[in-house]
Amino acid sequence: MLAELCPDLSEWPHRWCFDDGDIDFGRHVLEALTPFLQHLLATDLSRKTLVRHRDHLWMLGGELVRRLHDEPRLRMKAPTAVLLHYIDDEGGPLIYPSITEAQQHAFDGTCRKLYRFLSEVASAG
Repeated sequence: MLAELCPDLSEWPHRWCFDDGDIDFGRHVLEALTPFLQHLLATDLSRKTLVRHRDHLWMLGGELVRRLHDEPRLRMKAPTAVLLHYIDDEGGPLIYPSITEAQQHAFDGTCRKLYRFLSEVASAG
């Protein structure tokens, strides 16, 4: 089912990268996002909602890689720590180039859901 929703999932780190140094970071981010995608698939969300969350996660990964170039000190942190630095119970990072307020609000909803999922996994483990 994951392959149907994200047929190009393994390519995401390559699509996010600005240079070869970003690929490993992207792979680690993808490792953190994949269980959440699987969790979403196990719920009774509509296909349209699943696609929206998938697209937002793709945007999030790309934004995190972009921020590595804007803030080189982030390269010193583990990719999961960078992810958790930018998402919380209020949403995610502001996307650049700017998206509409409604799009940002929807993106933030996915980031909140991801944050809750990662928090629950961390407290259960």
